[in-house]
Amino acid sequence: MFRRREPVPFAFLAEADRFRSNVAPPPAERVSAGQIAGRWLLGLTIVAALVGSLVIGMPALTLDHSAQTQQSQASQGR
Repeated sequence: MFRRREPVPFAFLAEADRFRSNVAPPPAERVSAGQIAGRWLLGLTIVAALVGSLVIGMPALTLDHSAQTQQSQASQGR
């Protein structure tokens, strides 16, 4: 009879090494050239969208120093 050296709290773990499955998982499906091209196209589209939004948004992120130095006539008391 097989005895384990350390106690195992669950009986099914103690007997798990006796029952080995001979069923192998199915082989991984090969990716077609169309799927690879589609993934690259999706990646390039996402990168282009991020770069485009950065290029379009950059003018809004720049500081306009000329607008900060001008004061309105109301703030000058006129």
